[in-house]
Amino acid sequence: MASTNKPIGANAHSPFAGCAILIAAIAVMVFLVVFSTWGLFRQAHEIEKFTALAAQPVALAAMDGRDAEINGLAEKLEKFRVELAGDGETSLALTPAELNLAIAVYEPFADLRGTLRVEAVDGPVLRLAIDFKLNGKPRWARPGEQGWIHSDPRFLHATLFARPELLGKEVVLKLDAIEVANAKVPVEFREQMSPYRITERYLGDALLGPAMAKLTAVAVEDGCLVLRRKPGQVPGDRISVGQVDFASSRLFTVLGVVACGFLLFVGILILIRARTKSLD
Repeated sequence: MASTNKPIGANAHSPFAGCAILIAAIAVMVFLVVFSTWGLFRQAHEIEKFTALAAQPVALAAMDGRDAEINGLAEKLEKFRVELAGDGETSLALTPAELNLAIAVYEPFADLRGTLRVEAVDGPVLRLAIDFKLNGKPRWARPGEQGWIHSDPRFLHATLFARPELLGKEVVLKLDAIEVANAKVPVEFREQMSPYRITERYLGDALLGPAMAKLTAVAVEDGCLVLRRKPGQVPGDRISVGQVDFASSRLFTVLGVVACGFLLFVGILILIRARTKSLD
């Protein structure tokens, strides 16, 4: 009786063919890790070109001898708060000097002191002097530091040209340009930073959060930042979620291309293996 057993090599053409999908998956994972790490260090290297190692705090508005201005600002803000609690139309116009004074006087804005100052109004655009703290290049933790990975801070000492707009229930800044002395800021960095959610930190504030939620418009007019609430008006200057996620979506596009390439590679391997089996 003839043996029905197949030769050992009939189904084992190549160890690589049998593990091709696993090998490809591991290769793609390694590539993604390496690509992400390379991208992080490349980004940090580019940021170093227009940032500084030390902070350069922007000037804080002086308060000495300005009691009348402080009282006038307090009355204006209180009037707006009371009117917002009602149902009628109301607005608040603040000059650059009043905005800077509010930062210096009111405790909720303490974290903006030394980091942001309204320099001027250029048409519909606010010109802001900033000194923002950024994360620097990743490095291994030094003795005494917790964790494995740390980074030394970098400071963005620049001028922002920004248009205030509404995003959900907060006021954000859509950046037209970022200027740094003796350096050029890449467009990609500006796109990633814009819109800058400067008031996100106040969403949970018992006073500022509800007040922002009632706004229907924000603009720069006649040299002032103007906040408005008009009953029945649908905010027409709210930026879309797509605009907020524009920069991050590029990363997912790259990862999507890599994933498609991986699937194509696996498909080719499976097709080659199937054809090899059919020929045998």
